[in-house]
Amino acid sequence: MTHRLAPLFEGHTDVQADIDGRPADTADHATETRRLVASYHPRRLTLTVSEVITETVSSATFRLRSPDGADLPPFLAGQYVSVFADGTNRPYALSSSPATLDHWDLTVRRVPGGRISNHLIDTLAVGDPLTTSGPMGVFHYNPLFHGDNLVFLAGGSGVVPAISMIRDIVDNGLDRRLHLIYGSRTPDDVIFHEELDALAADHPNIRVDHIMAEPGNGWAGPTGLLTASLIKTLAGPLDGRMVYVCGPQALYPYALQQLEELGHPRRRIRFEANGAPADPTRQAHWPADTDPDTEVTVTAGGTSFRTRRGRPLLDALEDQGVRPEAACRSGECGLCRVRVLKGTVHTAEEAQLRLSDERFGYTHSCVAYPVTDLDLDL
Repeated sequence: MTHRLAPLFEGHTDVQADIDGRPADTADHATETRRLVASYHPRRLTLTVSEVITETVSSATFRLRSPDGADLPPFLAGQYVSVFADGTNRPYALSSSPATLDHWDLTVRRVPGGRISNHLIDTLAVGDPLTTSGPMGVFHYNPLFHGDNLVFLAGGSGVVPAISMIRDIVDNGLDRRLHLIYGSRTPDDVIFHEELDALAADHPNIRVDHIMAEPGNGWAGPTGLLTASLIKTLAGPLDGRMVYVCGPQALYPYALQQLEELGHPRRRIRFEANGAPADPTRQAHWPADTDPDTEVTVTAGGTSFRTRRGRPLLDALEDQGVRPEAACRSGECGLCRVRVLKGTVHTAEEAQLRLSDERFGYTHSCVAYPVTDLDLDL
């Protein structure tokens, strides 16, 4: 069928005749497109643990490979995958280099009372299967906006995305500088200690400074907290450099305060999403006189149950066997988005909602807390 505007163009008759004379295209392009998209962005992968590397007394790296030996999907240094285990999931940053895709490395640090970190470290062994999502997340280098002179403030296991970024620079010979300032409790707690120091010694565009909260005897480096004064001493004038921050939740507001004291603009600071708030009642918009330990009734997915006001909706749903799709558990990815049909929730500051979500009643269940009885649409 000739489009009604075609006659307006010179030579359209010859072009149309050429099109009409071609053999019919019977290829299933939709299926091929879906296959290609799935290879880069799989919802689930069942991988095999090929090696377990003890990093410190409280952390380990699990090397994951495809059972058939195929390369794994590509990722950007700083991204994470969601690990599915024990009826729930948790995000863990990839510590390996994007230059090598025959395996992924997941480095996990034990969290006291942590459901999945302890489960993985205590039970996962060579040969075991592990289900993950594909790579995701926005905590990675952006060549258009981040510049080529970077600072990374890390605390504890927050060094994991930093080592991936450093390995990326080294393995791919990137014309990029990165200064890692890494705070740990003691020298024995430093993850990748020897490798970080070796990479910094061998590559002038990589610099690593360690800071110890409890240095003990024999430590000659910086000690204490990552203050504005110490950042300035180690990194020099920030001059608008992009600063990445990753570590325990308490590091984020503290690091922001120190960087603001140095006059560093907020738009030049990148925070890694790192879980639901430890205490949602400390947020300014938590409803007054609402006791987080009292219970309400939640109705969702054909079931009703009681749960504490101070417990994230996603956790409460999973306890009842109702498992919405989820990944970051930090309010960022939006996969656990649910609609509140009736009732009120406290949506934490961490939630990165769409502009229309408040109007239509949507929230991210991983960082939403039931203030009243709720009816949910999953």
